[in-house]
Amino acid sequence: MRRERQHESVRLAFSGAVCALLVVAFCALSLWGCGGAQFDGVEYSDKDVAFRLGPTPPGMHRLQSDDARIAMQNDGAGSTMAIGARCNQDSDDVPMRALVQHLFLQFEDRQIISEREFVLDGRTALRTELLARLDGVRRHFIVVVMKKDDCVYDFLHVDGGGDGPLLRQSRADFDRMIDGVVVLRP
Repeated sequence: MRRERQHESVRLAFSGAVCALLVVAFCALSLWGCGGAQFDGVEYSDKDVAFRLGPTPPGMHRLQSDDARIAMQNDGAGSTMAIGARCNQDSDDVPMRALVQHLFLQFEDRQIISEREFVLDGRTALRTELLARLDGVRRHFIVVVMKKDDCVYDFLHVDGGGDGPLLRQSRADFDRMIDGVVVLRP
């Protein structure tokens, strides 16, 4: 009888230890799987710059572009996003409003809807929403300009205007993506 109790105690101790190990392993895997190491946005890197954007909006697909570091399109909403970055150019030492105006020099009938400064990746950024016409075609733009570490970043959302649910969602997705910007290196 005494021997059976010893075996029972050993078996209970062993199963308790296995249970504790499983709990520790589960907790470790949960922390690893849910921790800050996950990244569901877009990352860009070349010899000049490296940066991350927030979560990639649903329905967006990458486009090939010679004019932008990253270009994406949402066919359902009829919108396009483009991200540009340039570094170490003397002409970039101008106010952000002037940089925004420079982006739209070729456009006609520019009409600013809203403009606000905010902090993006520890720096002041300027978000401008406007309507403008190029070759008679009216477009709706959201542009965010930020200067950091001798670089100027331009984040641009373009659509045909209007106020449909897909366009509203695409604009909100753009803002969320930009809110997640982190410059990794100039």
